Amino acid sequence: MKLLFILPAIGQKEHEKYIGTWQMEPLTVATLKALTPPDVETLFFDDRIEAVDYGAEADLVAISVETYTARRAYGIAGEFRRRGVPVVMGGYHVTAAPEEAKTQADSIIVGNAEGVWARMLEDFKRGNLQAVYAGGTAFSHSLPDRTVYAGKKYLPLTLIETGRGCPHRCEFCAVTAYYRASYTPRGLDDVIREVRQSKNRFIFFVDDNVSAQRENLVNLCKALIPLKIKWAGQASLQIANDDELLRLLRQSGCRVLLIGFESMDKRNLDQMKKSWNYRLGERDEMVRKIHGAGIGIYATFVFGFDFDDAGIFDDTVAFAMKHKFFFAAFNHMLPFPGTPSYARLKQDGRLRYERWWLKDGYRYGDIPYEPLAMDPECLKNRCAAARRAFFRPLSILKRACAAWLRNPDLLLSFLCLTQNINLGKEVDRKLNLPVGDGLEPRGI
Repeated sequence: MKLLFILPAIGQKEHEKYIGTWQMEPLTVATLKALTPPDVETLFFDDRIEAVDYGAEADLVAISVETYTARRAYGIAGEFRRRGVPVVMGGYHVTAAPEEAKTQADSIIVGNAEGVWARMLEDFKRGNLQAVYAGGTAFSHSLPDRTVYAGKKYLPLTLIETGRGCPHRCEFCAVTAYYRASYTPRGLDDVIREVRQSKNRFIFFVDDNVSAQRENLVNLCKALIPLKIKWAGQASLQIANDDELLRLLRQSGCRVLLIGFESMDKRNLDQMKKSWNYRLGERDEMVRKIHGAGIGIYATFVFGFDFDDAGIFDDTVAFAMKHKFFFAAFNHMLPFPGTPSYARLKQDGRLRYERWWLKDGYRYGDIPYEPLAMDPECLKNRCAAARRAFFRPLSILKRACAAWLRNPDLLLSFLCLTQNINLGKEVDRKLNLPVGDGLEPRGI
């Protein structure tokens, strides 16, 4: 049996390369490769960096689908099915919109695939492929098989999971909706085995909230200390109130944490069910405590909630510049299927198009709903302007110097400088990027 893995791209502007900072190793594919029996021959096409060969010999095609890549994924699937090759799909978007995905594939997997992947392959071999397989949240003890990346060049960053999900109920978060506001930790021994196997000097723990369970993070940090690695992850702001945890994070090699500040307006935080992000205390002091521990912050902000007006952008950029964040993201809110945000906007009649991810001509940065205090084009343009302001050359230089003063680490400072330059160059390359260009999905 020959199995073909495909990771679809979001889209690409004509005569331009794919966005460089988006070219991280696809952990899902390596995880599924490890679970695939040795008698199954595998091939992998990463649509972000190479052309998909529709003539490749394959008995079954497996496609991982995110909301941004759904249109492209459906088009790729349709082309293989037209040639008589069956397709199985899975991923966050398939779980969020299973009825839609079922029309585009011979089989879908909802939830995490580990618990059903081997059974799905056996069913296929017997000619009894089911229309739907329901996965769970449990981890496999098999480590991702990164040999599937052979011949492909990704950012020099190893992606590793230590857990899945998040206990918070942020209204706009697709991950919270996917895991129903729960968190499942991965076995620590498996995490450490994978860290030891990493060929890269920097590791990104991809958990949506590595601090979701304090005890789990404490044990992880203690196990990482003797390995002398450098790592980044995503965490909640409340870690600033835990001096012991900050000390352990620093000792374990944590150098950057992505933290969702989301909004400078408490009313927006209340609406997005993240009011605890303000009740924790004075945010300036919390930032100073994290920076004081030698840990940089990748701050993320979301615009387009009901209490945002044009003035919110300058205040947010000023806050980000005052603290000289390592990185920062200034994004508009997107109503992902399955989230309370999507349901609220749909109920209020404010969705400009219900399935924006499939809309012909949809571009990266387009606003698929009606904000209350500004028009969609204003929201789009002000988000872009905030990014340009933050990634100006003088801003990058100041923040790189601040990163060095917080933590005099040559590799970290080099990463801060070069990746900020790259992110600055990509602001306008990402804007208006065609989403799902190329093959058209069938029956949508």
